[in-house]
Amino acid sequence: MPLLPRLCFQINIEDLEEVPGVNGDRTDCLLIDAAASGNKRRAQRGHSESKKDGDVTDAAVPPEQSNTSGKLRKKKRKQKNKKNAAGESSENGLEDIDRILERIEDASGSSRPGPPPLSAKKHVLYVEHRHLNPDTELKRYFGARAVLGEQRPRQRQRVYPKCTWLTTPKSAWPRYTKPGLSMRLLESRKGRSAFAFEHSEEYQQTQHRFLAAVESMEPNNMVVLLQTSPYHVDSLLQLSDACRFQEDQEMARDLVERALYSMECAFHPLFSLTSGTCRLDYRRPENRSFYLALYKQMSFLEKRGCPRTALEYCKLILSLEPDEDPLCMLLLLDHLALRARSYEYLIRLFQEWEAHRNLSQLPNFAFSVPLAHFLLSQQADLPDQELSSAREKASLLIQQALIMFPGVLMPLLEYCSVRPDATVAAHRFFGPDAEISQPPALSQLVSLYLGRSHFLWKEPATMSWLEENVHEVLQAVDAGDPAVEACENRRKVLYQRAPRNIHRHVVLSEIKEAIAALPPDVSTQSVLGYDPLPPLDTIYSYVRPERLSPVSHGNTIALFFRSLLPNYTVEGERPEDGGAGGPHLDQGLNRLMLALRDMMANFHFHDLEVPREDHLEGDEWD
Repeated sequence: MPLLPRLCFQINIEDLEEVPGVNGDRTDCLLIDAAASGNKRRAQRGHSESKKDGDVTDAAVPPEQSNTSGKLRKKKRKQKNKKNAAGESSENGLEDIDRILERIEDASGSSRPGPPPLSAKKHVLYVEHRHLNPDTELKRYFGARAVLGEQRPRQRQRVYPKCTWLTTPKSAWPRYTKPGLSMRLLESRKGRSAFAFEHSEEYQQTQHRFLAAVESMEPNNMVVLLQTSPYHVDSLLQLSDACRFQEDQEMARDLVERALYSMECAFHPLFSLTSGTCRLDYRRPENRSFYLALYKQMSFLEKRGCPRTALEYCKLILSLEPDEDPLCMLLLLDHLALRARSYEYLIRLFQEWEAHRNLSQLPNFAFSVPLAHFLLSQQADLPDQELSSAREKASLLIQQALIMFPGVLMPLLEYCSVRPDATVAAHRFFGPDAEISQPPALSQLVSLYLGRSHFLWKEPATMSWLEENVHEVLQAVDAGDPAVEACENRRKVLYQRAPRNIHRHVVLSEIKEAIAALPPDVSTQSVLGYDPLPPLDTIYSYVRPERLSPVSHGNTIALFFRSLLPNYTVEGERPEDGGAGGPHLDQGLNRLMLALRDMMANFHFHDLEVPREDHLEGDEWD
């Protein structure tokens, strides 16, 4: 029987090979340096051009002219150039940074040696540097003066060790020193390069102390660790979660940005964020921190009101390992594209990947793509023929989605506080059986989509269009359309069990409706914030040293209460050795029972018999 991951999460990246990527020489810092020195070059441009003109003029002056007139002309020319330079620098200081970056990218693509520039039609996972900066999106709403006006003077006061794209260093951060994190190139073949983060011996010791701090379940231990290692990535991410749970969103976001900065400073010179040809194997624990940091930053950006920037981060995460898609970003990409109003991009992605990825078998794509067509047909700046074509395509796709996933309609209407008419409510096709009869894996996908994207359907025009197509589907069902039975059979076969990457995505999404739909064998597992649901085939580059179990020497009562927590594992155990599950589960239970017996044996009950009169005399409650 075919399984869901084979149908939905096999990515063919031949389209990435057709488009040449950025070469090993990273242009990131060159672009930043060029942008920072742009005003200086423009200020000197007038002086250099005037100097050339002056040289020609001086060459044409007869020798019999006096030197006094030449000195006067040079003096006037210098004064004029100083005024022009000052005027240009004050105007360019407020210039839109989008135009600056576009000119720099165009200039660098044509003048610097290397591979030919990207074609006009970029591949769907192409990442643009300027869209990784939320300021690029915010200044479209509020203007460059409001967003960047107060940042530039502060940034000039401090020189940072490296130019970065993912985040901007802040003056309040600790001074950066290399924490022992680096990246190496594993292999390069077929136009793709595999990289991996590496931990030095010093960083490994910090990592061991971090794991001990996590097991202590005391956030203060994490704070102490960060005082000595302020750029340890996992500690920053774990403490960020603790701040987020305490509603300190600003500090949580700042810690994630510091983690991203630490990892970007460790990039290999050949590693590129935009080429789409660099790979990071999620099976390596050292690489997972980068995935999680990007995901957390993307979530903060979406909540901050920057869906376009969040979409770029989503594409970046997907491009790091598109074949396996370890964080299952395809379940989120359509939502961000609709929020960012990138309707054409979502439609193009669906058209290019549907043949080999079967995106229509995912409920989120099945409903988001027709919604993108419909919203595109609502735009007034398109020709009437394109608007009509988009409306027809939207109606066709939404009818196919309703036939394939009839259990989506009623929960969607309930989310939107819309009561269906009598015809729809009484029909068996969209009745309660449609939702109850769904396979568990399909119910997880539907709950995830509705919990995340239901508000996109609340517009009156959208609901009116949906109502029209619901009645069309009911007419097809009553007429005995063979597609109805075919879709029912496919639902029974395709959605037997969701793969592990979907479960990992549900855990990271923190959508309560989707988490409630997780199977018991997943929901009862211990989920670690710094490594949720690690792959079963993890590749370890170093092993944590063995430590004595607290059963033999330690506070037995403390061990007992720690064992009641869901993420408890015996110290020294590793996931590959069985961890808290598998064949060694019985050993863990035996140790727990031994600790319980030891605790009960150490209890000493003193003689508490007191004369009854004493109780009667003092009847106050302590």
